[in-house]
Amino acid sequence: MTSVLQNIRDLPRALTPSAILSGLLVVVVGYASSLVLVFQAATNANMDNAHLSSWVIAITLGSGFASIVMSLWFRQPAIAAWSTPGIALLFSSLGSFPYSEIIGAYIIASVAIILLGFSGLFGRLIKLVPQPVVMGMLAGVLIRFGFGLFTSFPESPLMVLVMLVVFFLMRRMGFRAPTIGALAVGLLIAALNGEIHLDGIQLNLASPLWTTPTFSVEALLSLALPLFTLALTSQNAPGQAVLRAAGYEVPINKMLGVTGFASLIGAPFGGHGITLSAITAAMVTGPETHPDPDKRYAAGVATGFWFIVTGVFGATVATLFAGLPIALIHAISGLALAAAIMSSLSAAMAEPSGREGALVAFMCTAPNFTFLNIGAPFWGLVFGVLTHLLMTYGKNATDKK
Repeated sequence: MTSVLQNIRDLPRALTPSAILSGLLVVVVGYASSLVLVFQAATNANMDNAHLSSWVIAITLGSGFASIVMSLWFRQPAIAAWSTPGIALLFSSLGSFPYSEIIGAYIIASVAIILLGFSGLFGRLIKLVPQPVVMGMLAGVLIRFGFGLFTSFPESPLMVLVMLVVFFLMRRMGFRAPTIGALAVGLLIAALNGEIHLDGIQLNLASPLWTTPTFSVEALLSLALPLFTLALTSQNAPGQAVLRAAGYEVPINKMLGVTGFASLIGAPFGGHGITLSAITAAMVTGPETHPDPDKRYAAGVATGFWFIVTGVFGATVATLFAGLPIALIHAISGLALAAAIMSSLSAAMAEPSGREGALVAFMCTAPNFTFLNIGAPFWGLVFGVLTHLLMTYGKNATDKK
Protein backbone atom coordinates (compact mmCIF):
# COMPACT_ATOMS: atom_id res chain seq x y z
CA MET A 1 0.00 0.00 0.00
CA THR A 2 2.90 2.37 0.78
CA SER A 3 4.31 2.02 -2.72
CA VAL A 4 0.89 2.67 -4.27
CA LEU A 5 0.49 5.86 -2.24
CA GLN A 6 3.99 6.93 -3.26
CA ASN A 7 3.19 6.29 -6.92
CA ILE A 8 0.04 8.39 -6.58
CA ARG A 9 2.05 11.22 -5.01
CA ASP A 10 4.63 11.01 -7.83
CA LEU A 11 1.96 10.92 -10.56
CA PRO A 12 1.64 14.70 -11.17
CA ARG A 13 5.38 14.94 -11.92
CA ALA A 14 5.31 11.87 -14.17
CA LEU A 15 2.13 12.82 -16.02
CA THR A 16 3.62 14.77 -18.93
CA PRO A 17 1.66 15.92 -22.02
CA SER A 18 3.29 13.15 -24.07
CA ALA A 19 2.14 10.53 -21.54
CA ILE A 20 -1.41 11.88 -21.65
CA LEU A 21 -1.44 11.96 -25.46
CA SER A 22 0.07 8.48 -25.69
CA GLY A 23 -2.75 7.18 -23.53
CA LEU A 24 -5.29 8.88 -25.77
CA LEU A 25 -3.68 7.33 -28.83
CA VAL A 26 -4.03 3.86 -27.27
CA VAL A 27 -7.77 4.47 -26.87
CA VAL A 28 -8.14 5.86 -30.41
CA VAL A 29 -6.47 2.83 -31.97
CA GLY A 30 -8.29 0.41 -29.66
CA TYR A 31 -11.70 1.85 -30.45
CA ALA A 32 -11.14 2.19 -34.17
CA SER A 33 -9.49 -1.19 -34.72
CA SER A 34 -11.25 -3.57 -32.34
CA LEU A 35 -14.25 -2.04 -30.54
CA VAL A 36 -16.05 -1.76 -33.86
CA LEU A 37 -15.86 -5.57 -33.98
CA VAL A 38 -18.13 -5.64 -30.93
CA PHE A 39 -20.80 -3.83 -32.92
CA GLN A 40 -20.39 -6.23 -35.82
CA ALA A 41 -20.67 -9.27 -33.54
CA ALA A 42 -23.74 -7.82 -31.82
CA THR A 43 -25.40 -7.09 -35.16
CA ASN A 44 -24.59 -10.61 -36.35
CA ALA A 45 -26.34 -12.03 -33.25
CA ASN A 46 -29.33 -9.61 -33.48
CA MET A 47 -28.45 -8.18 -30.05
CA ASP A 48 -30.59 -5.24 -28.93
CA ASN A 49 -29.08 -1.83 -28.18
CA ALA A 50 -29.53 -2.14 -24.41
CA HIS A 51 -27.38 -5.27 -24.19
CA LEU A 52 -24.85 -3.85 -26.69
CA SER A 53 -24.52 -0.66 -24.63
CA SER A 54 -23.98 -2.74 -21.50
CA TRP A 55 -21.31 -4.85 -23.26
CA VAL A 56 -19.45 -1.72 -24.33
CA ILE A 57 -19.43 -0.08 -20.91
CA ALA A 58 -18.40 -3.35 -19.21
CA ILE A 59 -15.26 -3.82 -21.30
CA THR A 60 -14.24 -0.15 -21.56
CA LEU A 61 -14.65 0.65 -17.86
CA GLY A 62 -13.10 -2.70 -16.95
CA SER A 63 -10.08 -1.94 -19.14
CA GLY A 64 -9.81 1.55 -17.67
CA PHE A 65 -9.93 0.59 -14.00
CA ALA A 66 -7.62 -2.42 -14.52
CA SER A 67 -5.07 -0.21 -16.34
CA ILE A 68 -5.07 2.34 -13.52
CA VAL A 69 -4.81 -0.29 -10.76
CA MET A 70 -1.95 -2.20 -12.42
CA SER A 71 -0.02 0.93 -13.39
CA LEU A 72 -0.20 2.41 -9.89
CA TRP A 73 0.38 -0.91 -8.13
CA PHE A 74 3.38 -2.07 -10.16
CA ARG A 75 4.69 1.35 -11.35
CA GLN A 76 4.70 0.11 -14.94
CA PRO A 77 2.76 1.20 -18.05
CA ALA A 78 0.52 -1.87 -17.72
CA ILE A 79 -2.40 -1.57 -20.12
CA ALA A 80 -5.53 -3.71 -19.96
CA ALA A 81 -7.87 -4.26 -22.89
CA TRP A 82 -10.79 -6.40 -23.95
CA SER A 83 -9.94 -9.65 -25.72
CA THR A 84 -10.04 -9.05 -29.48
CA PRO A 85 -9.65 -12.78 -30.33
CA GLY A 86 -12.54 -13.37 -27.93
CA ILE A 87 -14.73 -11.08 -30.05
CA ALA A 88 -13.79 -13.09 -33.14
CA LEU A 89 -14.88 -16.25 -31.33
CA LEU A 90 -18.22 -14.67 -30.44
CA PHE A 91 -18.99 -13.85 -34.07
CA SER A 92 -20.16 -17.42 -34.56
CA SER A 93 -21.15 -18.26 -30.98
CA LEU A 94 -23.32 -15.43 -29.66
CA GLY A 95 -26.44 -16.65 -31.43
CA SER A 96 -25.88 -20.30 -30.55
CA PHE A 97 -26.64 -20.15 -26.79
CA PRO A 98 -29.15 -18.44 -24.51
CA TYR A 99 -27.71 -15.11 -23.40
CA SER A 100 -27.72 -16.15 -19.73
CA GLU A 101 -25.52 -19.17 -20.59
CA ILE A 102 -23.12 -16.87 -22.45
CA ILE A 103 -22.84 -14.75 -19.30
CA GLY A 104 -22.22 -17.92 -17.30
CA ALA A 105 -19.39 -18.87 -19.66
CA TYR A 106 -17.84 -15.41 -19.19
CA ILE A 107 -17.91 -15.89 -15.42
CA ILE A 108 -16.32 -19.35 -15.59
CA ALA A 109 -13.51 -18.07 -17.83
CA SER A 110 -12.90 -15.13 -15.46
CA VAL A 111 -12.72 -17.36 -12.38
CA ALA A 112 -10.30 -19.69 -14.18
CA ILE A 113 -8.00 -16.73 -14.96
CA ILE A 114 -8.09 -15.61 -11.31
CA LEU A 115 -7.28 -19.10 -10.04
CA LEU A 116 -4.42 -19.44 -12.52
CA GLY A 117 -3.01 -16.12 -11.31
CA PHE A 118 -3.18 -17.22 -7.67
CA SER A 119 -1.52 -20.54 -8.51
CA GLY A 120 1.53 -18.82 -10.01
CA LEU A 121 1.70 -21.51 -12.69
CA PHE A 122 1.47 -19.19 -15.70
CA GLY A 123 4.33 -17.04 -14.46
CA ARG A 124 6.56 -20.06 -13.88
CA LEU A 125 5.82 -21.51 -17.29
CA ILE A 126 6.42 -18.28 -19.19
CA LYS A 127 9.82 -17.83 -17.49
CA LEU A 128 10.94 -21.12 -19.01
CA VAL A 129 10.58 -19.73 -22.53
CA PRO A 130 13.92 -18.39 -23.88
CA GLN A 131 13.95 -14.60 -24.28
CA PRO A 132 14.82 -14.66 -28.03
CA VAL A 133 11.76 -16.85 -28.68
CA VAL A 134 9.53 -14.50 -26.69
CA MET A 135 10.87 -11.51 -28.62
CA GLY A 136 10.41 -13.34 -31.93
CA MET A 137 6.80 -14.07 -31.02
CA LEU A 138 6.25 -10.43 -30.01
CA ALA A 139 7.76 -9.19 -33.26
CA GLY A 140 5.41 -11.51 -35.16
CA VAL A 141 2.41 -10.06 -33.33
CA LEU A 142 3.46 -6.45 -33.93
CA ILE A 143 4.70 -6.77 -37.49
CA ARG A 144 1.16 -7.21 -38.82
CA PHE A 145 0.44 -3.66 -37.79
CA GLY A 146 3.66 -2.49 -39.37
CA PHE A 147 2.59 -4.13 -42.63
CA GLY A 148 -0.72 -2.26 -42.36
CA LEU A 149 1.17 1.01 -42.78
CA PHE A 150 2.12 0.04 -46.34
CA THR A 151 -0.84 -2.13 -47.33
CA SER A 152 -2.91 1.03 -46.85
CA PHE A 153 -0.56 3.04 -49.09
CA PRO A 154 -2.33 2.25 -52.43
CA GLU A 155 -5.62 3.35 -50.92
CA SER A 156 -4.40 6.77 -49.70
CA PRO A 157 -0.84 7.31 -50.97
CA LEU A 158 -0.62 11.04 -50.20
CA MET A 159 -1.90 10.74 -46.63
CA VAL A 160 0.31 7.76 -45.76
CA LEU A 161 3.40 9.32 -47.35
CA VAL A 162 2.98 12.64 -45.54
CA MET A 163 2.32 10.88 -42.23
CA LEU A 164 5.44 8.78 -42.74
CA VAL A 165 7.61 11.81 -43.50
CA VAL A 166 6.23 13.88 -40.62
CA PHE A 167 6.70 11.01 -38.16
CA PHE A 168 10.36 10.39 -38.96
CA LEU A 169 11.22 14.09 -39.27
CA MET A 170 9.78 14.72 -35.82
CA ARG A 171 11.58 11.63 -34.52
CA ARG A 172 14.88 12.88 -35.94
CA MET A 173 14.30 16.31 -34.39
CA GLY A 174 13.80 14.71 -30.98
CA PHE A 175 10.08 15.21 -30.51
CA ARG A 176 8.86 12.97 -27.73
CA ALA A 177 5.58 11.90 -29.37
CA PRO A 178 5.96 11.98 -33.19
CA THR A 179 2.84 9.82 -33.60
CA ILE A 180 0.69 12.74 -32.45
CA GLY A 181 2.07 14.93 -35.24
CA ALA A 182 1.53 12.16 -37.78
CA LEU A 183 -2.04 11.67 -36.56
CA ALA A 184 -2.80 15.40 -36.78
CA VAL A 185 -1.51 15.58 -40.35
CA GLY A 186 -3.43 12.45 -41.30
CA LEU A 187 -6.67 13.82 -39.88
CA LEU A 188 -6.17 17.10 -41.73
CA ILE A 189 -5.58 15.39 -45.09
CA ALA A 190 -8.51 13.01 -44.54
CA ALA A 191 -10.79 15.95 -43.70
CA LEU A 192 -9.71 17.92 -46.78
CA ASN A 193 -10.39 14.83 -48.94
CA GLY A 194 -13.84 14.35 -47.40
CA GLU A 195 -12.88 10.92 -46.00
CA ILE A 196 -14.15 11.52 -42.45
CA HIS A 197 -17.81 10.53 -42.07
CA LEU A 198 -19.59 11.66 -38.92
CA ASP A 199 -23.17 11.35 -40.10
CA GLY A 200 -25.77 10.17 -37.62
CA ILE A 201 -23.60 10.52 -34.49
CA GLN A 202 -25.68 11.07 -31.36
CA LEU A 203 -24.37 11.68 -27.85
CA ASN A 204 -25.72 8.71 -25.88
CA LEU A 205 -24.68 7.47 -22.46
CA ALA A 206 -23.92 3.76 -22.17
CA SER A 207 -25.67 1.99 -19.29
CA PRO A 208 -24.98 -1.37 -17.59
CA LEU A 209 -27.65 -4.08 -17.77
CA TRP A 210 -27.48 -7.01 -15.34
CA THR A 211 -28.11 -10.54 -16.60
CA THR A 212 -28.42 -13.40 -14.13
CA PRO A 213 -26.11 -16.17 -15.34
CA THR A 214 -26.99 -19.78 -16.01
CA PHE A 215 -24.50 -22.55 -16.67
CA SER A 216 -24.29 -25.43 -19.11
CA VAL A 217 -21.66 -27.94 -20.12
CA GLU A 218 -22.08 -26.95 -23.78
CA ALA A 219 -21.32 -23.27 -23.09
CA LEU A 220 -18.42 -24.29 -20.84
CA LEU A 221 -16.75 -26.29 -23.61
CA SER A 222 -17.71 -24.09 -26.56
CA LEU A 223 -17.24 -20.64 -24.98
CA ALA A 224 -15.59 -20.58 -21.55
CA LEU A 225 -12.67 -22.88 -22.41
CA PRO A 226 -11.82 -21.15 -25.73
CA LEU A 227 -12.12 -17.69 -24.14
CA PHE A 228 -9.80 -18.77 -21.31
CA THR A 229 -7.26 -20.21 -23.78
CA LEU A 230 -7.37 -17.20 -26.10
CA ALA A 231 -6.90 -14.80 -23.19
CA LEU A 232 -3.71 -16.56 -22.12
CA THR A 233 -2.14 -17.30 -25.51
CA SER A 234 -3.24 -14.41 -27.70
CA GLN A 235 -3.34 -11.58 -25.16
CA ASN A 236 -1.57 -12.17 -21.84
CA ALA A 237 1.54 -13.90 -23.19
CA PRO A 238 2.26 -11.19 -25.82
CA GLY A 239 1.20 -8.50 -23.33
CA GLN A 240 3.79 -9.49 -20.75
CA ALA A 241 6.34 -9.80 -23.57
CA VAL A 242 5.75 -6.12 -24.43
CA LEU A 243 6.61 -5.09 -20.88
CA ARG A 244 9.59 -7.44 -20.71
CA ALA A 245 10.91 -6.01 -23.97
CA ALA A 246 10.75 -2.54 -22.43
CA GLY A 247 12.87 -3.72 -19.49
CA TYR A 248 10.19 -4.23 -16.83
CA GLU A 249 10.02 -7.12 -14.39
CA VAL A 250 6.47 -8.32 -14.99
CA PRO A 251 4.43 -9.64 -12.02
CA ILE A 252 2.30 -11.61 -14.47
CA ASN A 253 0.45 -13.67 -11.85
CA LYS A 254 -0.78 -10.59 -10.00
CA MET A 255 -1.71 -9.00 -13.32
CA LEU A 256 -3.78 -12.07 -14.16
CA GLY A 257 -5.54 -11.58 -10.83
CA VAL A 258 -6.36 -7.93 -11.59
CA THR A 259 -7.61 -8.58 -15.10
CA GLY A 260 -9.49 -11.68 -13.93
CA PHE A 261 -11.35 -9.71 -11.25
CA ALA A 262 -12.12 -6.95 -13.77
CA SER A 263 -13.51 -9.61 -16.11
CA LEU A 264 -15.56 -11.18 -13.32
CA ILE A 265 -17.13 -7.86 -12.32
CA GLY A 266 -18.01 -7.01 -15.92
CA ALA A 267 -19.24 -10.47 -16.92
CA PRO A 268 -22.87 -10.16 -15.64
CA PHE A 269 -23.15 -6.94 -17.65
CA GLY A 270 -21.97 -8.56 -20.89
CA GLY A 271 -18.19 -8.12 -20.67
CA HIS A 272 -16.51 -11.00 -22.46
CA GLY A 273 -13.13 -10.60 -20.77
CA ILE A 274 -10.35 -8.17 -19.82
CA THR A 275 -6.73 -9.09 -20.50
CA LEU A 276 -3.33 -7.48 -20.82
CA SER A 277 -3.14 -5.45 -23.99
CA ALA A 278 -1.05 -7.28 -26.59
CA ILE A 279 -0.68 -4.49 -29.15
CA THR A 280 -1.54 -1.01 -27.93
CA ALA A 281 0.55 -1.53 -24.77
CA ALA A 282 3.64 -1.08 -26.93
CA MET A 283 2.51 2.50 -27.62
CA VAL A 284 3.20 3.57 -24.02
CA THR A 285 6.34 1.63 -23.13
CA GLY A 286 8.90 3.53 -25.21
CA PRO A 287 10.91 6.73 -24.68
CA GLU A 288 8.39 8.72 -26.72
CA THR A 289 6.04 8.40 -23.77
CA HIS A 290 8.61 9.53 -21.19
CA PRO A 291 12.44 9.44 -21.27
CA ASP A 292 12.49 7.94 -17.76
CA PRO A 293 11.20 4.32 -17.71
CA ASP A 294 10.34 4.71 -14.02
CA LYS A 295 7.79 7.40 -14.88
CA ARG A 296 6.09 5.76 -17.85
CA TYR A 297 3.52 4.25 -15.52
CA ALA A 298 1.77 7.62 -15.81
CA ALA A 299 0.86 6.76 -19.40
CA GLY A 300 -0.88 3.61 -18.14
CA VAL A 301 -2.88 5.72 -15.70
CA ALA A 302 -3.72 8.19 -18.48
CA THR A 303 -4.86 5.34 -20.71
CA GLY A 304 -7.17 4.07 -17.99
CA PHE A 305 -8.59 7.56 -17.52
CA TRP A 306 -9.34 7.90 -21.24
CA PHE A 307 -10.97 4.46 -21.30
CA ILE A 308 -13.27 5.44 -18.43
CA VAL A 309 -14.20 8.84 -19.87
CA THR A 310 -14.89 7.52 -23.35
CA GLY A 311 -16.49 4.32 -22.06
CA VAL A 312 -19.37 6.26 -20.56
CA PHE A 313 -20.13 7.37 -24.12
CA GLY A 314 -18.91 4.08 -25.60
CA ALA A 315 -21.42 3.66 -28.42
CA THR A 316 -21.02 7.27 -29.54
CA VAL A 317 -17.21 7.17 -29.46
CA ALA A 318 -17.07 3.88 -31.35
CA THR A 319 -19.32 5.33 -34.06
CA LEU A 320 -17.05 8.38 -34.21
CA PHE A 321 -13.92 6.32 -34.74
CA ALA A 322 -15.70 4.10 -37.23
CA GLY A 323 -16.11 7.22 -39.35
CA LEU A 324 -12.34 7.60 -39.78
CA PRO A 325 -10.71 6.19 -42.93
CA ILE A 326 -9.26 2.74 -42.37
CA ALA A 327 -6.02 3.78 -44.06
CA LEU A 328 -5.52 6.41 -41.36
CA ILE A 329 -6.00 3.84 -38.58
CA HIS A 330 -3.62 1.37 -40.22
CA ALA A 331 -0.99 4.05 -40.82
CA ILE A 332 -1.02 5.51 -37.31
CA SER A 333 -1.00 2.02 -35.74
CA GLY A 334 2.08 1.04 -37.76
CA LEU A 335 3.90 4.26 -36.92
CA ALA A 336 3.00 4.12 -33.22
CA LEU A 337 4.42 0.59 -33.01
CA ALA A 338 7.57 1.27 -35.04
CA ALA A 339 9.85 1.57 -32.01
CA ALA A 340 8.42 -1.59 -30.42
CA ILE A 341 8.88 -3.54 -33.66
CA MET A 342 12.50 -2.42 -33.93
CA SER A 343 13.34 -3.31 -30.34
CA SER A 344 11.65 -6.72 -30.44
CA LEU A 345 13.35 -7.67 -33.72
CA SER A 346 16.78 -6.57 -32.47
CA ALA A 347 16.29 -8.41 -29.15
CA ALA A 348 15.15 -11.55 -30.98
CA MET A 349 18.32 -11.64 -33.07
CA ALA A 350 20.77 -10.36 -30.45
CA GLU A 351 22.03 -13.81 -29.38
CA PRO A 352 23.43 -15.91 -32.27
CA SER A 353 22.55 -19.13 -30.46
CA GLY A 354 18.90 -18.15 -30.18
CA ARG A 355 18.24 -16.81 -33.66
CA GLU A 356 16.76 -19.97 -35.18
CA GLY A 357 14.13 -20.33 -32.45
CA ALA A 358 13.34 -16.61 -32.60
CA LEU A 359 12.99 -16.75 -36.39
CA VAL A 360 10.59 -19.71 -36.23
CA ALA A 361 8.54 -17.98 -33.53
CA PHE A 362 8.40 -14.85 -35.68
CA MET A 363 7.41 -16.66 -38.89
CA CYS A 364 4.80 -18.74 -37.06
CA THR A 365 3.18 -15.79 -35.29
CA ALA A 366 3.16 -13.24 -38.10
CA PRO A 367 0.52 -15.01 -40.28
CA ASN A 368 -1.99 -14.80 -37.38
CA PHE A 369 -3.62 -18.20 -37.93
CA THR A 370 -5.77 -20.25 -35.55
CA PHE A 371 -5.34 -23.99 -35.02
CA LEU A 372 -7.45 -26.06 -32.59
CA ASN A 373 -9.09 -22.76 -31.52
CA ILE A 374 -5.69 -21.53 -30.29
CA GLY A 375 -4.09 -18.44 -31.78
CA ALA A 376 -0.75 -18.06 -33.53
CA PRO A 377 1.16 -16.50 -30.57
CA PHE A 378 0.85 -19.77 -28.63
CA TRP A 379 2.04 -21.88 -31.57
CA GLY A 380 4.86 -19.39 -32.15
CA LEU A 381 6.10 -20.05 -28.62
CA VAL A 382 5.69 -23.82 -29.01
CA PHE A 383 7.56 -24.14 -32.31
CA GLY A 384 10.09 -21.51 -31.30
CA VAL A 385 10.96 -23.38 -28.09
CA LEU A 386 11.17 -26.72 -29.94
CA THR A 387 13.52 -25.20 -32.51
CA HIS A 388 15.60 -23.57 -29.79
CA LEU A 389 15.96 -26.90 -27.96
CA LEU A 390 16.81 -28.70 -31.20
CA MET A 391 19.57 -26.21 -32.01
CA THR A 392 21.02 -25.72 -28.51
CA TYR A 393 20.39 -28.82 -26.37
CA GLY A 394 23.70 -30.50 -25.54
CA LYS A 395 25.60 -28.14 -27.81
CA ASN A 396 27.78 -26.62 -25.06
CA ALA A 397 28.82 -30.06 -23.85
CA THR A 398 29.62 -31.12 -27.40
CA ASP A 399 31.62 -27.96 -28.01
CA LYS A 400 33.70 -28.56 -24.88
CA LYS A 401 34.67 -32.02 -26.11
